[in-house]
Amino acid sequence: MNLCGFPFTATDWNAIPEESKPGESGEVRSRVQYFGEARVRRVEYSPGYVADHWCRKGHILFVLGGELVTTLEDGRVVVTRQGGSYQVADDAEAHRSSAPNGASLLIID
Repeated sequence: MNLCGFPFTATDWNAIPEESKPGESGEVRSRVQYFGEARVRRVEYSPGYVADHWCRKGHILFVLGGELVTTLEDGRVVVTRQGGSYQVADDAEAHRSSAPNGASLLIID
C-alpha cells in the first residue's frame, strides 16, 4: 500500500453516502472513501450477516463494535471482537465473514 498523492483529510463518515448489499443472509452497509491507492471503508454487518463469497483481497480490519467471525478456506475460524483487528495480504488466505450479532468495522485495503 502506497499512501501518497492526497492532502490531510478529515472524514465525517455520516456525510458519506451509504451503499447496501445483501449477503448470503443479512446485509452489509458501507461508506467508502479513496485516498490515493487506499480504499477506506466504514462497514456495518447486520445481525445474521453471512458473506456470499470467499474474499482473496488483503485487508487491515479493525472491529469498532460487535463481533466478527472469519472462516478461512482451510477451515480455521477466527473471532475478532470490539477493539481487535486482523491483517491479511492479497491472495494469502481466502476468508469469509459473518456477524451473528452484527458488527461495525473499519477496513483499509
